Amino acid sequence: MNLSTKALLTALALTATGAAAENITISIENTMGDDSFFFTPFWIGVHDGSFDTYNGGESSSIEMTNLAEIGNTAPLSDLFSASAAGLAGGVQTTATAVASAGDAPVFSPGESTVFNLDIGDSTINRYFSYASMVVPSNDLFIANGNPMAHMIFDAAGNFTGPVVIEIYGREVNDNGTEVNSAVNDAAFSTNDGQALPESVFIRDFFTNPDDTGYLDSFLGSTTANGATIGATFGADDLIARITITPAPSSIAMLGGLGLVGLRRRR
Repeated sequence: MNLSTKALLTALALTATGAAAENITISIENTMGDDSFFFTPFWIGVHDGSFDTYNGGESSSIEMTNLAEIGNTAPLSDLFSASAAGLAGGVQTTATAVASAGDAPVFSPGESTVFNLDIGDSTINRYFSYASMVVPSNDLFIANGNPMAHMIFDAAGNFTGPVVIEIYGREVNDNGTEVNSAVNDAAFSTNDGQALPESVFIRDFFTNPDDTGYLDSFLGSTTANGATIGATFGADDLIARITITPAPSSIAMLGGLGLVGLRRRR
C-alpha cells in the first residue's frame, strides 16, 4: 500500500468518525496472478455479530456445503434471512464480477468489483461476513468463521474503517464433504469423473501434505469458462482483498479537498 493510498484511507476514517453511516462501499478483488484460480460470487452479510457461517473442526452445514461444492449462495442466504441476525434487520447480498457481456459472474485472477450497500441501522448491523468458493476445486472455500472478526461500526453506529480484509492461501478451508481430486468432478472444471463423497470435519487447507499436490494437479486443465489453469497459490500468497469504505458521498467530499482517489491497479 503506497503513501497516497494510506493517506486517503486515513482521511476517510477521520471523516467517518462520529457519523452513524448507514451506507458503505465494498470492493472485492481476486489478487492472484494470471491463469490462477477463481472465486465464485461472494455472499456478503452485515449483521449484529450472531451469524456464524461455519466452525472449523466441525461438520459443515448443508448451506455451506452448497457454497463450498458448487458456489451456490442461495441456501446460505435463506439461512441468514431466518436467523436471529437476519430477523434483527441484518442485510445481505451476493456480489459478482462481470467484465463484459456474456462473461461468467466469477472473480477471475486480477478481477474486481465495487458496489454500494445500505446496511440499515448501523448500531445493530456492526459486523461484516463473507463467503466464496475457490474454483476449480471439489469443496474449497474462504469465509470468516468468527462472526465478530470484522467490526465495521462501533456500538454508537460510527464507522470504524476503512476496513481492509486481506485473505491469504492459509485461510482457505476444506469443507470435508467431497474428496479432493481434480479428475473427480471438481466444480467449474472440464475434467470428467464422478464426485467422491467425504464426511470429515472442516479443516484449514494446507495442513495436509497432499494439499499442494492437489492444487498442482489442476495445472493445464480447463475451466468451465474456457480458461486454462497455469498457476497455483501457496499458504502465504495473498489471494483476495476486501476493502470497506464510507459511501460515495464521503469520498466525493474528500475529492473536493484535493485528495487523490483509489484506482484499480490491474
